[in-house]
Amino acid sequence: MSTSAIVDHNVPPGEPPIIHHMDTPTAYGAAKLGMWLFLATEVLLFAVMFCSFAIMRYYHLDEFHHASKNLNVWLGAFNTAVLLFSSYTAAVAVTKAQQGDNAGVVRNFGISVFCGLIFLVVKTIEYTGKAHHGMFPFVWNSHFYEYKNFLGIYYCMTGLHALHVIIGMVVMFIYGIKPAMKNRFSGKYYTPVELGALYWHLVDLIWIYLFPLLYLVG
Repeated sequence: MSTSAIVDHNVPPGEPPIIHHMDTPTAYGAAKLGMWLFLATEVLLFAVMFCSFAIMRYYHLDEFHHASKNLNVWLGAFNTAVLLFSSYTAAVAVTKAQQGDNAGVVRNFGISVFCGLIFLVVKTIEYTGKAHHGMFPFVWNSHFYEYKNFLGIYYCMTGLHALHVIIGMVVMFIYGIKPAMKNRFSGKYYTPVELGALYWHLVDLIWIYLFPLLYLVG
């Protein structure tokens, strides 16, 4: 059976799509439950990374201590502030969607996407600096081998998080900004905005743990 036979999107602006096998409140609850279950798997994924970091730091304490001093704390703190602000605007976008203010959704989700772009630019600056000092994959020198355990887990964790930032930006744009430009959301229908904001909050929350773990604990 095709998706179009199950979900009818040909509804007036502000009205929820018609799902033929369940009513609107049930569909909303199912969507939120599905998102929370998905977020739980994301938490498990990063929990493995955090445990790996703890184990490697235990066995290579001196290396992790000295290697962390090569990270720019101020850039990390700036990125933390950027993501915290973007999380706030994402939450505001949900409120605007519930109020039927589609322009507000576009504006606030747009700010969140822009903040995500700033975060990625700053991360690129950090990575470029590491590459210039031979502490980046495929352009390494003796410094990379000296701190290979720390840098390996650092690039895995921050790279995976950056991928989630990109995914979050795409989700907010496709499922939040574009429909809002067509006045799609109202007090009756704002599920995509709420779910997109939930995902973005997770991205923010993960970085709140990554920043002190990588930049400050050492």
